Amino acid sequence: MKTYAFVFARGGSKGVPRKNIRQLVDKPLIGHAITFANHIADIERSFVSTDCPEIAKISESFGATIIPRPIFLAQDNSPEWLAWRHAVEWVHKSVGPFDRFLSLPATAPMRLEEDIRRCSEALDEETDVVVTMTPAKRSPWFNMVKVDKGGYVQTLIEGEYFRRQDAPEAFDLTTLVYLMRPNFIMTHENLWQGRVRGVLIPQERSIDIDTELDFNIAEFLMQEKIRSQSKNVK
Repeated sequence: MKTYAFVFARGGSKGVPRKNIRQLVDKPLIGHAITFANHIADIERSFVSTDCPEIAKISESFGATIIPRPIFLAQDNSPEWLAWRHAVEWVHKSVGPFDRFLSLPATAPMRLEEDIRRCSEALDEETDVVVTMTPAKRSPWFNMVKVDKGGYVQTLIEGEYFRRQDAPEAFDLTTLVYLMRPNFIMTHENLWQGRVRGVLIPQERSIDIDTELDFNIAEFLMQEKIRSQSKNVK
């Protein structure tokens, strides 16, 4: 069963300028995703879809195959699903068919091999898509609110819950892993059209770099991980 890993990296990041090629401890951010993919035995090849020559050059140096992304699929408002579909079509034409599409966003550098294993096990014959999630910090039933037209605050979801403990359990989606079959991408418009299964991930691995604060947190966590590994070796 062929599993190919994909990293989607536009050149025009605004929250953290040039974040995909910004140095995170020992390598550029995108290098962490590619290196991770290339060390997983079940992943046969890694691809990077990008519109940026600099990202492409750095990604190639880490062993990824480049998928040239059209400019119209690299805008702020470009649906990533269409970039996924373009990547699947490109690989089918340039490399050949494969069985599993694994998206590894560069912005989630704390993932572990066991996360991939658990997601792979969750993609059974009854499941179309596997995502990762972590327990939500706030409940939409209790302590998440919206502002109505009159300027008054109301709970986001109406209900009879007055304590978080009584509300239905909620989860935050993380960006560690998106796993599905290529045919699902080509025949559907979004992942919620399928049967989606979630794999629970610890909060410390769920960081998604979208701001400078996120980047600083990821850098701290990565340095702590390296220190811990260094102590274990000694």
